[in-house]
Amino acid sequence: MIAACALALAGCASGTKQSAAQSPAANTYRVVLDTTKGPVTIDVDRTLAPNGAQRFYELVKAKYFDSARFYRVVPGFVVQWGAAADPAVTKKWDVTIPDDPVKASNVRGTVAFAATGQPNSRTTHLFINLGNNARLDAMGFAPIGRVTGGMNAVEHIYAGYGERPDQNLIGSQGNAYLNKSFPRLDYIESAHVVGR
Repeated sequence: MIAACALALAGCASGTKQSAAQSPAANTYRVVLDTTKGPVTIDVDRTLAPNGAQRFYELVKAKYFDSARFYRVVPGFVVQWGAAADPAVTKKWDVTIPDDPVKASNVRGTVAFAATGQPNSRTTHLFINLGNNARLDAMGFAPIGRVTGGMNAVEHIYAGYGERPDQNLIGSQGNAYLNKSFPRLDYIESAHVVGR
């Protein structure tokens, strides 16, 4: 289960998008994920996990998550995403960030980065807790914020494929693999930081 909850794939944008993405995030900020199930609002608190909060901000500003599939959905546990639609973009962002101490529990609606189980292995993959997953706290999964709107949409994300999508193929083939093999996956149409 630890390995299944953890991933390390990534990607990055270039040019002005990259410069804008690398500006510091505010202490608190709001992100809206416009998904195929409806909007999901995430309030991020930098004081909970500064490294994770900054990386999420950079990824959203770079449009990294636009068209990203929710490739792992385990009812009562997590909804996970984090591979870019284009595997070349995923590869560019494949840079780890330092761990943050766990300052909040992985309760229903909190959002945290996935990891491989090794120290400092977070990259671009995140999950939303669908239940009280406090057991993840001791494993080092540090929430960066929580869903404050649209949890009903999150709970209706297609779960029929469970954990079947192959994470290595997602990283190497992106949405081409997912669209062909798992066409019913819901996804993020676009993501943006509110007011920035």
